[in-house]
Amino acid sequence: MKKGFTMIELIFVIVILGILAAVAIPRLAATRDDAEVSKAATNIQTLITDLGSYYTSQGEFAGTASAATASMTNVPNPIKVKNQVCLTVDKYDNAKGEASMTIGETGALCKRVWEMPGVSQVKAAIKSTAGNKTTNTYKFGGKGVQYE
Repeated sequence: MKKGFTMIELIFVIVILGILAAVAIPRLAATRDDAEVSKAATNIQTLITDLGSYYTSQGEFAGTASAATASMTNVPNPIKVKNQVCLTVDKYDNAKGEASMTIGETGALCKRVWEMPGVSQVKAAIKSTAGNKTTNTYKFGGKGVQYE
């Protein structure tokens, strides 16, 4: 008598593997999206920290244009999730100690980034209100300790 699998047994194995693949592949794609969202959230927080540290240590930003960002941090400008732009640093104002930024919320992944707890606080700080006008700036530094 020959030992081996019957055609029915092989078909069942192929069907079971097909079902497992149909379940696992979309789950893998969702996990990648979660990782991209987490990476963007970390990049936003790191960018704010790096710019604040640079401004505090140097007393000014490296330049006034967004191209100066590369000399102050290793975080890319703009910060993207896949093809969606979540944050762009537009320009710097040394006199006010502010960075003008554009928040991108059009894509579903960027919305998820800005809903994360630590990043939502950064968003609130960027979307500050002065009088009746909402500005997209983040204020760094300050007067510090005044000696007389």
